Amino acid sequence: MSDDDFTTGVQDGLRLAKRIYFGNDRSVAPPKTVTPMEKSTRSLFPTSPMVYAVISNPAIVDNPDMPSYQPHVHGRCNPPALIPLQMNGISFEVDCYMDTVFVTMTGSWRVHCVMGNARCACRIAIPMGEQGSILGAEVEVPRITYSTQLASMDDKEEDKQISVTKPEDGGYLKPHIFTLTIPQVDGGSNLSIKVRWSQKLTYKDGEFLLNVPYSFPEYVTPAGKKLAKKEKIQVNINSGLTTEVVCNTTSHPLKERKREPGKLSFLYEANVLTWSSTDFVFKYHVSTINPFGGVLLQSPSTLGIDQRDMFSLCLFAGPDKGIKVCRKEVLFVVDVSESMKGKTIEATKNALIAALSKLDQEDSFGIMAFNNQTHLYSSTLELATKESIKNATEWIGKNFLAGGGTNISIAIDQALEMLSKTSKSVPMVFFVTDGAVENGREICEVIQKQLQNKGSDLSPRINTFGIGSICNHHFLRMLAMIGKGHHDASYDADLIEAEMEKWFSKASSTVLANIVIDDLDDLHDLEVYPSTIPDLCFERPLMISGRYKGSLPDTVKIRGILADMSSFTMNLQVQQAKDIPLDKVLAKKHIELYTAQAWLSQDKELEEKVKKISLETGTVSEYTRMILFKTELQDKPRKQGKKEAGAQKAEAVKLTQQVKVLHHLGLGFGSVALTVENIPPGFGPRLHSQTEKIVIAAGNCCSDVCGKCCSAVSKPVNINARILTKKSDIEAKI
Repeated sequence: MSDDDFTTGVQDGLRLAKRIYFGNDRSVAPPKTVTPMEKSTRSLFPTSPMVYAVISNPAIVDNPDMPSYQPHVHGRCNPPALIPLQMNGISFEVDCYMDTVFVTMTGSWRVHCVMGNARCACRIAIPMGEQGSILGAEVEVPRITYSTQLASMDDKEEDKQISVTKPEDGGYLKPHIFTLTIPQVDGGSNLSIKVRWSQKLTYKDGEFLLNVPYSFPEYVTPAGKKLAKKEKIQVNINSGLTTEVVCNTTSHPLKERKREPGKLSFLYEANVLTWSSTDFVFKYHVSTINPFGGVLLQSPSTLGIDQRDMFSLCLFAGPDKGIKVCRKEVLFVVDVSESMKGKTIEATKNALIAALSKLDQEDSFGIMAFNNQTHLYSSTLELATKESIKNATEWIGKNFLAGGGTNISIAIDQALEMLSKTSKSVPMVFFVTDGAVENGREICEVIQKQLQNKGSDLSPRINTFGIGSICNHHFLRMLAMIGKGHHDASYDADLIEAEMEKWFSKASSTVLANIVIDDLDDLHDLEVYPSTIPDLCFERPLMISGRYKGSLPDTVKIRGILADMSSFTMNLQVQQAKDIPLDKVLAKKHIELYTAQAWLSQDKELEEKVKKISLETGTVSEYTRMILFKTELQDKPRKQGKKEAGAQKAEAVKLTQQVKVLHHLGLGFGSVALTVENIPPGFGPRLHSQTEKIVIAAGNCCSDVCGKCCSAVSKPVNINARILTKKSDIEAKI
């Protein structure tokens, strides 16, 4: 289901819900009609956990408790209408560890809009916070439990599932919205839902920001008398440090439950007449004005795939805004191939101009637009004066015209050549593309050799930004890792500009460069990720982790170069990770780095390692798929002739079966073929590769051979023309 199909379905669902008659209770109002302007502002996408009744046949829509006369509706809804279900209760448990958040949502919804003798599918939609990643879901309906589980599939199994898997069955509607469809739920029944996901804390100006989607529309409030309903949010913070944690601001009134060094616990619990209309926002900081951090250790579990000890080093720049940011030599390298045309190139131009305006006058910059060839604003870097930025802005307006192909290799080579001579500035490449290239591995290997030859000098930092699902984000992540840079992406056309501005701001706020970790020489079988240590930025913490054998000292020394080129050293305390599931906290990061390395080296053993980490921690990867299982409670048949003393009821047994394999939840590895064809960047569910398309075509009865055997016989229903909204209308028809 595309974005348009979803918004159309919800809009039709809100109109269709007006058929439901709740009696004479005047406190009940039908859902308001969504105007075209509201629709265009994305208001139909969920801003809180939601459940929708999937209605193809509008004739089944009615109050299951109070059936009323409904005029017959001809035709079917195509796409299906999505009627938001009424919510009975909601509870969140939020656990914050270092920079990672685990959220467990438990809620109850009722199918209030379908006749008691009818059934419909129900679609669950879960919006997640910053860099959200689904971990699992459990859904209970009468006598049936549905649950998700990650599984590994070989290539043959994968090919079989491609032709039958649909995005609307389960997957990402948008990068931050996970959906799951539960089939055949009885009208009037309740759904108890538990969903788990992870997301990231935002760190800026020394402050941690937690934002959890918690803004419920008014039409999910149950109809009937205004009875109080309970909202509950439990927040647990474990910073992994011994320094005091201080709460700054919160969107909902919290009651402190527990306070220890480095830890906080709060509870929000309230009886409300209407559900919360604002997201849950919580801000806190660590009580210090200086850079701070620490090293956490965790021993492997007996069942772990890696029996080496694990460590995690985190370093934060602190809240002191007076800390000096390193002077920069910045080169913006932007893809202007034909696929970037329209909204994508305009958003990129706006973000680039905003980034130029934030450069200090001591910084220098250059701009390169590339397609089949490169186009330079200037052959040398210029100081970021008001006049030069004004001239650069005019140049961008004239030269950022989408057209031609995508030659990444020539652009990267020329960019590194321009930044090859540096003195007291940190050279930075900001590379933006929406495409994938065939020689990506060769590019990485060449750049790796070039940067290694630079030795300990300030080599160019390569920051990469990928747009959409056609580009190879694993190639871009590997490129950034080699270049001690930062990778980010936008998978939503409406968020390109905002996400790109955040990427510019974070990556350019370097306060400590050329970082080295001492005291690791005595360790054995040491593995550090990322393998090249990036710089510490004011708006982004430095997170380094690894595996080792041996023993770490009580403190670990880090050193680097400050903005004035003076040396900096700091000792970080080493301690055991008490009450912190370090393997799960680091799982997503490790999977991303290992996947990029596996892509580069084409190492099947690394792919298998990613699979095992994914299955062990429940974290999505490119090499695992999420499967929906159904466990049904059934009465076990009695044996004839056997007498059971005192037993009046049949014995119940649980039968579990696989229902479906969900749409692929990974990013994929991009598409060189679509890049060559200059197809605009894909947003939403991952696009099929050429191989997948062949498999789908082979298993699709609607190919050209069979003509129109499966042409649609259902007609889109004009809901507006057939809905009766008032009791007087209903009585007039009787």
